[in-house]
Amino acid sequence: QVQLVESGGGSVQPGGSLRLSCAAFGITLAPYSICWFRQAPGKEREGVSCICPGDDETYYVDSVKGRFTISADNVKNTVYLQMNKLKPVDTGVYYCATGPVGLLKPYEDEYRYWGQGTQVTVSS
Repeated sequence: QVQLVESGGGSVQPGGSLRLSCAAFGITLAPYSICWFRQAPGKEREGVSCICPGDDETYYVDSVKGRFTISADNVKNTVYLQMNKLKPVDTGVYYCATGPVGLLKPYEDEYRYWGQGTQVTVSS
């Protein structure tokens, strides 16, 4: 049984940092595209960042470039999202998901396995 478990969410002030983790069980992440998506209250879910752990290629949505860094630890079978200089607009539930080999884009319908989500709240 495949399971993705996110952790690391929380509440921070603007300008703060958080590191999200996505640990995988029942699947080896390395060959696949792994993306972080987020859903803000009242808004559609959007793709934030993706990585192909097998070759470390990455993708970022423009709004997080220079602030977020995605990485993977293939030994721990875990993908991370380091989020710095957080803004209130970054608030939402963050999900990780596995997608096709080499996709590297957050085309939501292509992503098969999803975690349960972790809440990130940025507020003063």
